[in-house]
Amino acid sequence: MLRFIIRRVLIAIPTILLVILATFVLVQAMPGGPFDAVGQKAMPEHIRIILERRYGLDKPLYEQFARYVLNIFKGDFGPMFRQPGQSVSDIIGQTFPISIQLGSMSLVLGFAFGIPIGIIAALNHNGIIDYVMTFLAVVTISIPVLVLAPLLIYVFAVQLDWFPVAFWGAHPPFFLGFIPRIDQEFVSHAVLPVFTLGTGSAAAIARLTRAGLLEVLSSDYIRTARAKGLRERIVIVVHALKNSLIPVVTILGPLLANLLTGAFVTETMFAINGIGRRFVLSIGEREYFLQTSLVLLYGLLLIGGNLLVDIMYAWVDPRIRYD
Repeated sequence: MLRFIIRRVLIAIPTILLVILATFVLVQAMPGGPFDAVGQKAMPEHIRIILERRYGLDKPLYEQFARYVLNIFKGDFGPMFRQPGQSVSDIIGQTFPISIQLGSMSLVLGFAFGIPIGIIAALNHNGIIDYVMTFLAVVTISIPVLVLAPLLIYVFAVQLDWFPVAFWGAHPPFFLGFIPRIDQEFVSHAVLPVFTLGTGSAAAIARLTRAGLLEVLSSDYIRTARAKGLRERIVIVVHALKNSLIPVVTILGPLLANLLTGAFVTETMFAINGIGRRFVLSIGEREYFLQTSLVLLYGLLLIGGNLLVDIMYAWVDPRIRYD
């Protein structure tokens, strides 16, 4: 297993470098620049030239890229053009914990509802419960966040006034910088965005759990376990459920990376200061280094998530070996 992990990490290095290169070239190929305009007034040409020289934007593209990569290894992700008092590292340090809080809570919601719903639907195959839950799962997946978020805001925040309309109500986080203080303010602000982001995951997990469990329940070893007189609960939980979760484990890597980096639409709709919203804002502001660094962060999480999935395969299915 250790050799497999080392091999995957070594393969990931050129992949990350290609991601950085592609992103770096594409963001600088976009029309306009970070100093073309400030507010509604165009910046004088001589000031723009001075600022570009200050940040090294007057250098050839390959030289800018080489300097950026070298600075990454030093822990420096570059400066902010519109906020000279802060760096990209500062922005990531401020926004990433919030995205992790939102993403991890949404992931917990997805598994807490998705797996039980999938099990219940599979155990009532072709029954009314199965049809209802499958229909709800399809409807939930089909509703985009762009529609669900405004609908929840209008009903529960504007009309009923049960929850705040926007923002993330966490106090300054503690313990590794990610775990917030759980209080009424935090919960009230978290309900709508977590529900918006987590329902789609719950529906996808429910469908995969149902399909996987139905396939496992028709296996010979399940019939043997039942023939031995084992209770149905033991058959489902001990023998069937673990193997039925292999399809769920397959999507865990991309799902984990997507949720932990924060959904762009969800954070934008609820005005949450996470890395997803900052990435959207950075496009209009032409923050080259911030855009590239956030794509790099997403790529690292995606590669790490897929590696975690491969490791979990060996735990879920003992027949899988990597050595």
